[in-house]
Amino acid sequence: MPRLRRIAVYPIKSLDPVWKDQVQVLPSGALEDDRRWAIVNEQGEFVNGKRESKVHQLRLTHFSHGEVSLQSETGHLQADLVRDKNEVENYLSRYFGYPVTLEEDPETGFPDDLELGGPTLLSKSSVEEVCRWYDGLPYEETWRRFRANLEIEDAPPFWEDQLYSASGTVPFSIGDVVFAGANPCARCIVPTRDPQSGVPIAGFTKTFMTRREQSLPDWAAKERFDHYYRLALNTILTSELSPDSMRDGTSRASSSNQKQVLHVGDEVKPVQ
Repeated sequence: MPRLRRIAVYPIKSLDPVWKDQVQVLPSGALEDDRRWAIVNEQGEFVNGKRESKVHQLRLTHFSHGEVSLQSETGHLQADLVRDKNEVENYLSRYFGYPVTLEEDPETGFPDDLELGGPTLLSKSSVEEVCRWYDGLPYEETWRRFRANLEIEDAPPFWEDQLYSASGTVPFSIGDVVFAGANPCARCIVPTRDPQSGVPIAGFTKTFMTRREQSLPDWAAKERFDHYYRLALNTILTSELSPDSMRDGTSRASSSNQKQVLHVGDEVKPVQ
C-alpha cells in the first residue's frame, strides 16, 4: 500500500523546503506555512526561479514558527519573518540588488494556481525513474528540482497518474484527509536547473518530454497531456470524509470542527 514518506513545506516561495513529520491541512487545501511568504519586486511580480536565477543560490537553512535562517553571499540572517520583516526585506534587497518586499498569506499561501491550492504529490519511484533519464542524477537533487510537497513510497513509477481522469478529478485519501487529484503538473524552467547552483542541464526539457511519453503508464489519461513536460499531481481539498473515518463513526459535523492533519506513514489510496 502506498504511504506518505516525507512532507516538504516551502515557507518562503521559491526557497528551500523544510521537512515535517506531520502538517495541518488548511481549509483552502494548502499545507500550513507552505508558500506562506513570497518575495515580490516593485512591479508586484514574484521573485522566483522563473524570473531570477539568483534565487537558486539563496539558502533557507532553518525555519520554525516564523523564525528563519537565511544564508547567501550577503551573509547570514536569523530573524522572525513577522517581527523583523523590515530587516528581512533589507537583507533580500541587498542580495538581489533591487528593492523587494516580503508578502504573507497565512490562509492560502502563494501557489502558482489558486484554483489548485492543495499540495503537490509525487512518488519516490517516479523521481528515481527521472534520475535514470539523466545518467543517474542524484535523487535528492532531482526531488528538489520538482519542488513537490508530498513524497509517496511503496508505489510503482508514476502511480500518481491514476489520480486524475480524462475529464475530471479522482478522489483519494491520505490518512483521514480526502483530496481530489486534478491533473499532472505542468513544469516551468526551474526543473532544468541545479537547485543549488542554478546551472541548467542542456536539453533537459526535450529529454524529459521524450522519456515521459515513452514511460507513460497505461493508467494515465493521455487526454490530460497536451505536452509531456508534466510531473507530479496537482490536488484540491474536498469536504468528504475518508472511508476509514466513516467506518470509525466520525460524523461530518464533528470532522468540520477538527483540524485535518497529514502524518508521515499515512496510507494513500483512491476513494472507492
